[in-house]
Amino acid sequence: MPSAFQFQCHLVLIFLAASKGETRYLEVRDAGEDDPFLLLSEDLKRELSAGQIYRRSLRCIDMLSIEGQFTFTADQPQLHCATFFIGEPEELITIHYDFVNIDCQGGDFLKVFDGWILKGEKFPSSLDHPLTTSQRYVDFCESGNIQRSIRSSQNVAMIFFRIQLPGNGFSVTVKKNSNLFPCNVISQTPSGRFTMVIPHQHRNCSFSIIYPVVIKISDLILGHLNGLFLKKPSASCAGVGDFVELLGGAGLDPSKMFPLADLCHSFHGSAQMKIGCDNTVLRMVSSGKHINRVTFEYHQLDLQETETRKENSIEEFCFPSI
Repeated sequence: MPSAFQFQCHLVLIFLAASKGETRYLEVRDAGEDDPFLLLSEDLKRELSAGQIYRRSLRCIDMLSIEGQFTFTADQPQLHCATFFIGEPEELITIHYDFVNIDCQGGDFLKVFDGWILKGEKFPSSLDHPLTTSQRYVDFCESGNIQRSIRSSQNVAMIFFRIQLPGNGFSVTVKKNSNLFPCNVISQTPSGRFTMVIPHQHRNCSFSIIYPVVIKISDLILGHLNGLFLKKPSASCAGVGDFVELLGGAGLDPSKMFPLADLCHSFHGSAQMKIGCDNTVLRMVSSGKHINRVTFEYHQLDLQETETRKENSIEEFCFPSI
């Protein structure tokens, strides 16, 4: 059976049909026939290409991957609601409040979070985000009209809200903006190919895939000699300054995941690893002294691949949560 983490994450990825369940902090309801997790229909794509704005109502727990105007109106007290936003890896998300009618004095709230939170775990982690945790929250009840537009730092963002009086609600417009050097990314799909570039910047970047996967790194440029090292208690790339690490775990926060392998030096070729964890993360640590680049591809791990060893492959790893 899938883990609780996989179940929650799959609920907020657009290519899955809606399911039922519970999280620690969020109440999950039946999404019904108007399924927000399905990809756009051809008719809707044609409508959007004609320049029209896509509009629809929000559910208490919802997922958005497209631009448009979205409205929530409470039909009963809604105490634990959230909307998850996700774009392509090279996109940032802007959320603009068009209309807000909530009772801040009576305990309602409407907050944007720069990233995602599931079961108390954050993506990006606090170690990899340019803002402090408190700065990543923008509370409408505190900022009001002062900050009506909020832009994310990566391809994911979310809003939390509580609305107790039926008839109250809000409307937001969501837009996507280009990001020339994507850093922290959650993949929308269980397979793909990506090149991460950090151009002379002192920062850490994580690419998260919420599936057990086979990941193959085909190109790594760090300005060093060739080499690939398995993670050992006494061995680490931490002293090198620029390196890539592969992480696996059962949660969302890369800083709480298990380090599986370090890549300390540049190489051209193919380094492959099977990671049978709920979440797989490729994380690049950059000192800012080099233009660091890594190209990799990934696809979901199946049962056949767990039984088959491939050439130039590292043995599958995964460890239980602590």
